[in-house]
Amino acid sequence: MYADSCDRGKDRGIVGQRRRRAGLLGRGTECAVLDELIRAVRAGESRVLVVHGVPGVGKSALLEYVERAATGMRVLRASGVESEMELAFATLHQLCAPFLDRLESLPTPQRHALETVFGMRGGTPPERFLVGLAVLSLLSEISQSAPLLCVIDDAQWMDRASAQVLGFVGRRLLAESVALVLASRQWPQDLLGLPGMEVTGLKTADAHALLNSVVPGRFDRHIRDRFVAETRGNPLALLELPRELSMTQVAGRFGLPDAGKLPGRIEQSFVDRIAGLPEQTRLLLVVAAAEPVGDPSLVWRAAERLGIEPATALASGTDGLLSFDVRVTFRHPLVRSAVYRSAKPGDRRAAHLALAEVTDAHADPDRRAWHLAAATTAPDETVAGELERSADRAQARGGPAAAAAFLQRSMALSVDTSRRAERALMAAAASLRAGDIAAARDFADVADRDAQSEFQRVRALLTRGHITFAAGFDNEAPAMLLTAARRLEPFAMDLARETYFIAWASASFGAANRDSLLAISRAMRELPSPEGRPRALDLVLEGYALLITDGRRAALPTLQRAKSAIADHPVQDLLKWGWAACGVSALLWEDRIMPDIPTKALKAVRADGALSELPLYLHSLGIPRSLSGDFAAAAALVAESEAVAEATGVPMTQHTQLLLVAMQGREAEAAPLIEATIEETGASGQLNGVASAQWAAAVLYNGLARHGLALPAAQATTQSANLIVSQWALPELVEAAARVGDATAARGALEGLADAAEPCDTDWAQGILARCRALLSDAAAADELYREAIERLGRTTLRPELARAHLLYGEWLRRNRQGAEARVHLRTAYEMFVSIGMEAFAERARRELQTTGENIRRTRGTEDPASAELTAQERQIALLVRDGLSNPEVATRLFLSPRTVEWHLRKIFAKLKITSRRQVGDALSGGAYEPGVR
Repeated sequence: MYADSCDRGKDRGIVGQRRRRAGLLGRGTECAVLDELIRAVRAGESRVLVVHGVPGVGKSALLEYVERAATGMRVLRASGVESEMELAFATLHQLCAPFLDRLESLPTPQRHALETVFGMRGGTPPERFLVGLAVLSLLSEISQSAPLLCVIDDAQWMDRASAQVLGFVGRRLLAESVALVLASRQWPQDLLGLPGMEVTGLKTADAHALLNSVVPGRFDRHIRDRFVAETRGNPLALLELPRELSMTQVAGRFGLPDAGKLPGRIEQSFVDRIAGLPEQTRLLLVVAAAEPVGDPSLVWRAAERLGIEPATALASGTDGLLSFDVRVTFRHPLVRSAVYRSAKPGDRRAAHLALAEVTDAHADPDRRAWHLAAATTAPDETVAGELERSADRAQARGGPAAAAAFLQRSMALSVDTSRRAERALMAAAASLRAGDIAAARDFADVADRDAQSEFQRVRALLTRGHITFAAGFDNEAPAMLLTAARRLEPFAMDLARETYFIAWASASFGAANRDSLLAISRAMRELPSPEGRPRALDLVLEGYALLITDGRRAALPTLQRAKSAIADHPVQDLLKWGWAACGVSALLWEDRIMPDIPTKALKAVRADGALSELPLYLHSLGIPRSLSGDFAAAAALVAESEAVAEATGVPMTQHTQLLLVAMQGREAEAAPLIEATIEETGASGQLNGVASAQWAAAVLYNGLARHGLALPAAQATTQSANLIVSQWALPELVEAAARVGDATAARGALEGLADAAEPCDTDWAQGILARCRALLSDAAAADELYREAIERLGRTTLRPELARAHLLYGEWLRRNRQGAEARVHLRTAYEMFVSIGMEAFAERARRELQTTGENIRRTRGTEDPASAELTAQERQIALLVRDGLSNPEVATRLFLSPRTVEWHLRKIFAKLKITSRRQVGDALSGGAYEPGVR
């Protein structure tokens, strides 16, 4: 009986599907795709689909179909509106508005992000990635009680902020019982990469059937064939264009559609119908077209101000082009554009002015300002000021693209030239934050042209320097920023100092040569001492300049003061320039405090949801984790950085991954990555990336005992303008040169290392220096130096460096015929390398042991076979769960929803053959999964 009822239910379901499809002529394939989408979401999966095609092809009809198919599901609807494209998060607010009462269930940073962008609270503008994570969490929460369908029509007209957020959400949906279906004429840039379905014209037989249903009288068969062929089966063309053809035109075969101009012809057909309406009706349509919300009350109040009487305007109807219900709705989006574009300019301005007058200035100030701008032709400082205030609000909500659009219109309406220059500077900055480099340059040019003071001209130059720096660290940025910094000194010394810092960084990280770095450092040294107690930034600035102009010994006291100031500095201030402060401990050879700043910064960045800052600090922590031999922690940081890159579309910084695979000694994995990084970063002028890759190559090939390849890589790295990487490459150069017998190169590198390390009385600096001196010393001195290196490095956190000291000492002892003692150090080195996961160095130690007469089999880490079956993302989730993070915390860390984390955990438990979170740590056994601080 149960099976029989199921069969009958299935039959009814099939009949229901057939009935739904029957309402859409010729769309069986498309409807089947949508039926499968609904089925998957009901089964607990997520689906995303971008339905795209030319105007009139039937996309909106398919959205209506999928809504009807979603019986028993929650449905959220939104539409992009052409006139609202400059209002940040307008489409997203439409979508989320019915469930804003659920925001309390979100993690605090996510809740605050949505409340800020929707104007429900003030605060720091949130990053769009945090907004995306908040929307993902909100949709996941809504779908807990019932599957959820989100439908967005006219996605080509979404505002940029909403498109970016929904693109983010679409890429992260997996197991939330959520469907996201968007219809668009073109595939929006921010939705590229999402699954799509192109909708084309109807097949010939279906097109004929549709044409026959609307054509009055009989067309000649050849006319019908040509009409169907030249409309390419476009349903709206088949329904609308026959209305404009007279029987004479049909009989003579004139006036048939030109396929290449079809959208224009369809729109023109609507224009012709509009032209036949009474004047008051036409003006009512213009008001409705200019009002994006579709609020009947607002439309009628604006119409009243224009003297439009409802009875008169609707006396003869609207020819089916416009309907008034809960919302004001046009027959088709092409009707709205036809009404607006065909209206007289005076009518459009009058409609916008009326709408501005009836729009609540307190509840909706931005839309009111936009209407006022559209109603204004001559410069008007009052309207320009309102637009500027709207830009401020957009900026506060995290909509830099919208802010730039408001400011652009504000510039055009500015009466005062100086105010126009100020607004151009603000628009350039907003465009740069939005990632629109070309627009930022244009606005900076306007600011320079209209500048009325030296301060404005200097700020325009500074903005150009920031743009050039952001565009790729090329050779122009350092000189431009240096000039701006010098010219800023009389006006704003703090801003000048920060500009010098950025100039120094661009010269150090980019394609500038050492002469450029020296010129900037000299200019920094000439700055007057700051009044009062110097900021940590001031000390870092002075210390870095001294390094270049006067050397390490001269810079050391200032860098030590900077280290203390940084430790006491509020972490929120560090986030402004902490990327540079991270280098101080490395330059001082302070291994124990090197992770401190990035660890603190990561905590703050995660708490604030500043996701775009994550890769920088993940890398800054990944390097010391790798150097300490905590490869599991370093790999977790790389995986998190990859998750950031996937979620945000921002390329991942490769430095940690380069060092990690090089230290692991996996040539098959490391060599292609090194080569690709050198090629890509070299082509773009980012020589910091080239230096990191060459350093990694030196480590790799020294581990493989192929010192002839390590030597040129290390030499190239030591010539880099990057002070830290060039410093760390010196020990690699000493070892490689000593092993190939290039005494000149070895001693030159040792001198450089002594200059860098000798002034720093730390075990790291002195241990590395002793190890390298031993390589070039006579027997008596070498023995003592190797012992000193082992003793000093044993007091550091740098297990790989200690293991390498044992290896080099063991090799030296073997060559000096002290086999018994050599075996002790070689065995210690081998066991350390294996436990850390340094395969190439371990093999080098094993071969040395064999030459002493000790046979030892190759040993690898004791990774559990079950854990080896985990995917990269599953392993990352397992590591975070092992470290005590809850599902929501893991979800936030990896830009997923908690339900997706739960879905992954079920698979992880199955693969590891465990049943609880407490068992994850034991299941992830072996050296590859040693716990690390994150």
